[in-house]
Amino acid sequence: MASSDGDRSKFFPAIEKKHGEKITVWINRLKELETTKYPEQIAFLKENHGFSQAHANALVMYVRGSTTSKRFDDPEAFFKKLDPQARKTVKAIFTSIMAKHKNLELVIAWNQPMLRIGKDYILGVSVSQKHITLNPFSKDVLDQFSKRLAEFKVSKHTFQVPLDWKVDASLLNSLAKARLSEIKGK
Repeated sequence: MASSDGDRSKFFPAIEKKHGEKITVWINRLKELETTKYPEQIAFLKENHGFSQAHANALVMYVRGSTTSKRFDDPEAFFKKLDPQARKTVKAIFTSIMAKHKNLELVIAWNQPMLRIGKDYILGVSVSQKHITLNPFSKDVLDQFSKRLAEFKVSKHTFQVPLDWKVDASLLNSLAKARLSEIKGK
């Protein structure tokens, strides 16, 4: 079973149980393949041996030297990898929300910075080369603010802002408030 710490070897007991071989057998089979390309290694395990995507990925990445899927220990480690403009914008996004909603916690989940309360996520951020994607974790909240988000590229669950976005604290706090209300109503 996978753990929240991202340790890929936590999958090994389940792989051994499901596929009836010691993990060293699977590691050796991957090492004996004539290819070191990720997609081909994944396909080998899935198509020839019935591995799930999660089990195949854990084993392939482990063999490739990645023992954990966890890239950042904390939000500051994430921020350090950003270029200065993106860092400034992302920090301003979180600062503007946390100033008004002091009970939120800034964490790393899925290798991205997220605001959460308890186990529920309020807003997550992902940074690309040309934009920042924000996820309020609710299609209903996005729909509720469709007019205010009209200037942005909006998809089913997220919206994008420029890397140099002048942070709209009012919009962000309204989104957070709506998401918090939604969580309370569960």
